Amino acid sequence: MSANAELAAIFAEMASVLQITGQSPFRVNAHARVARILGALTSDVAEHAPTPESLTAIAGIGKGSAAKILEYLETGRVAEHQELLKKIPGGLLDLLGIQGLGPKTIRLLWQQAGVTDLATLQAGIDSGELEHLPRLGPKAIANISRAIEFARKAGGRTRLGAAMTIAQGILAHLRGVKGTSRLEYAGSLRRGAETIGDIDILAATADPDPLRHAFERMPGVQQILAAGPTRLSLRHAAGIQIDLRIVAERSFGAAWMYFTGSKQHNVQMRERAIKRKMRLNEYGLFPDDGRCEEPPQERGVEPVAGDTEAEVFAALGLPMIPPEIREDLGELELAKTPRLIEQRDIKSELHAHTVASDGRLSIDQLAREAMSRGFHTVAVTDHSAASAQANGLSADRLRRHIAEVRRADRLIDGISILAGAEVDILADGRLDYTDDLLRELDIVVASPHIALRQEPAVATKRLLRAIRHPLVNILGHPTGRMINRREGLSPDIAALVQAARECDVALEINANDIRLDLRDIHIKSALAGGALLAINTDAHAAEHFDYLRYGILTARRGWLTPDRCINTWSSEKLHRWLRKAAS
Repeated sequence: MSANAELAAIFAEMASVLQITGQSPFRVNAHARVARILGALTSDVAEHAPTPESLTAIAGIGKGSAAKILEYLETGRVAEHQELLKKIPGGLLDLLGIQGLGPKTIRLLWQQAGVTDLATLQAGIDSGELEHLPRLGPKAIANISRAIEFARKAGGRTRLGAAMTIAQGILAHLRGVKGTSRLEYAGSLRRGAETIGDIDILAATADPDPLRHAFERMPGVQQILAAGPTRLSLRHAAGIQIDLRIVAERSFGAAWMYFTGSKQHNVQMRERAIKRKMRLNEYGLFPDDGRCEEPPQERGVEPVAGDTEAEVFAALGLPMIPPEIREDLGELELAKTPRLIEQRDIKSELHAHTVASDGRLSIDQLAREAMSRGFHTVAVTDHSAASAQANGLSADRLRRHIAEVRRADRLIDGISILAGAEVDILADGRLDYTDDLLRELDIVVASPHIALRQEPAVATKRLLRAIRHPLVNILGHPTGRMINRREGLSPDIAALVQAARECDVALEINANDIRLDLRDIHIKSALAGGALLAINTDAHAAEHFDYLRYGILTARRGWLTPDRCINTWSSEKLHRWLRKAAS
């Protein structure tokens, strides 16, 4: 684990302990923000002889946090972290992973019922003693018990693509309900996070009852967890919790903003409202009349804004912030919203497979599918020989395959079909084909598929060698990770970015939701370093072209603009770039 990851975990733990022990929200948020900043850095702070000045130059890191980072780098520990951990039983931190258990409830359970870990929590539930605690009762305890059981069975978060499919099915089911005027998904799913904890559905309707009944009777409902007049929660058979919240039409924009989050972004938005003598919540943006005993919406105070998100942002002096970048990582400092990449900008697919290796489409079928998506170019990039498990092509098979691709390109009008290959980057950085064979191709995507547990320095050297190969155009899924399956390589992304810029090689955002590699923080680093990016679906079948939406979401989370993505270029510009690389 890099120093960044270790420090991020330390700061996150400090924030959690501060919450559980009831410390000031300012201290909690400061530690949580440093954890996020460190987790998002793509170069290891330990490798650049950091000083207090170099660390405080990073937005969000103050003098106190910088001192703790330096202390860790010198000693391997942070004294304040060690002292904070002594203030609570260690098992309490594990309880934060249980749905419905926030720091305040955990503190209550600890201080008034002696709960110190999952075992004592379960014992308290089984004995019934927890039901007598303030704000808890049979219903709340039953929900906690179900959440514990669900956490044991679920074993983690749901991939973006799987959660999106479920959410779209829910929206399709509920949109036919009479009286429902607005219906959207929110939360981390709307932000395009690579994994999703639960699915949030937001609705506006004149008559909640039909919508509530339709929600409870949806296909796939395993268990109803809560059923109130405006909020319902259920467990889905796919192993994910789904929450429905019903709001008034006039509050929909504020509610959609609030339930999209992230939590840290919302904190900053509320603080911004307070500085402007207003109060922001899920019901709207209200003038602050100084009365705090009741929420403004319950006292009939008219909102300043709330119907749309744009209206709320404008009232707070902000441009419309795209959902994908609402992570409290500098978005509230924007004077103008960047024109982030959209799916309609993509004009080519530059990494796709056919039946020649492990795909399910012929060359002709692949070309026609790409053409139906409005693309001017598709690259046929079947696996090289080292990927034997994927029916990789030997040199002789590749030469015959190139001839077939050229034939299809002559016969099919309306799209350019490039003869390419996804060439394995071997463990030492060599490519799987000879240079003479690579020169016969229109495009070379070099990707790591083996030796994915190499040490970071070894992995960096390996990938740099591939990037610097004069015939490589794209570095495919650079870390080789698979979400929830394998971690993949951990190279020095900053070094890869510098080499890619110098060698005019594009770094791939693989849109398959199992990969999403490059990840969002790497994309930010690539943009800052001046490198080009490609968004490819790595299609093995016609439906895989639909993965593009996940690549776009990930790209937007990294603040990618269309001009820096080679798939948005015109045919002339793209082909000129490829010819230049080959010369």
